[in-house]
Amino acid sequence: MRRLLPSPVLSLALLVLWLLLTQSLTAGSVVLGAILGVLAPLLTASLRPTPVRIRRPGVIARLLVRVIGDSLRSNVAVIRTILAQSPAAIPSAFVRVPLDVRDPNALAVLAMIVTATPGTAWAELAYDRSALLLHVLTVDDEAAIVASIKDRYERPLMEIFE
Repeated sequence: MRRLLPSPVLSLALLVLWLLLTQSLTAGSVVLGAILGVLAPLLTASLRPTPVRIRRPGVIARLLVRVIGDSLRSNVAVIRTILAQSPAAIPSAFVRVPLDVRDPNALAVLAMIVTATPGTAWAELAYDRSALLLHVLTVDDEAAIVASIKDRYERPLMEIFE
């Protein structure tokens, strides 16, 4: 069974997404969605770095709430910064964040979180995965940004994946 469905959660998610996109529950849509749900994970299995092993699933909900709240606050802060300051006066900079997390899946989630949060963008990951380089729109205190990333995102991701 594992050979046919290497990632059952992904297969189910693809089926549901297909049905939502087609807005149809006809037999043809369900069959085509099921075929896509089976074939897509099979064809992309070699692209996934390692199997995902979630150690503490309860932390996921807490992290999700945190990311949504941070994203909303960041949206407001970015809007205020852009409207209140001239582009030359915005103190943007690259910030190097040393990393303790090594799991490739946790790093992928961290990349999504940082990139989805307005005002920050993932710029580079060190070859040995020891640090990441972020571009931050407003940098008042680099140490506070590093501490915030490590405490708010890296630590929970380590609890979830490592």
